[in-house]
Amino acid sequence: MASPYFGKATFDFLADLAAHNDRDWFAAHKADYESAVKEPALRFIQDFTPHLEALSPHFHAGPRSLFRIHRDTRFSNDKRPYKTHTGIHFRHDTDRDVHKPGFYLHIEPEGCFAGLGIWRPDAPTLRAVREHMAE
Repeated sequence: MASPYFGKATFDFLADLAAHNDRDWFAAHKADYESAVKEPALRFIQDFTPHLEALSPHFHAGPRSLFRIHRDTRFSNDKRPYKTHTGIHFRHDTDRDVHKPGFYLHIEPEGCFAGLGIWRPDAPTLRAVREHMAE
């Protein structure tokens, strides 16, 4: 049996990051992030690519499918610099925007989930989806 992509080291690192969410701690543990979180996620993306291509030629998997660990704190009251989860997004070829159809995998110590669909579609897109589903 193949080893899991996300194991104890992944969840331990993310839990430790939640407890020590600052730049100095992360700099001292960046190698742990690379080996426990980033490398397994990139391996998963690479291994999942043929399955995604078999499902639909319109979805894309690649290194950019992995969300970055750094948070954008410019407009946030929460200034913690790092995300305490890992996100992977397989986007549709219509656009790079996360508001387009896609698959999403969320990994964090408190719980993991997979999702698919359209996140917060605009009104015309939502109407088209609803009409198609009603047919």
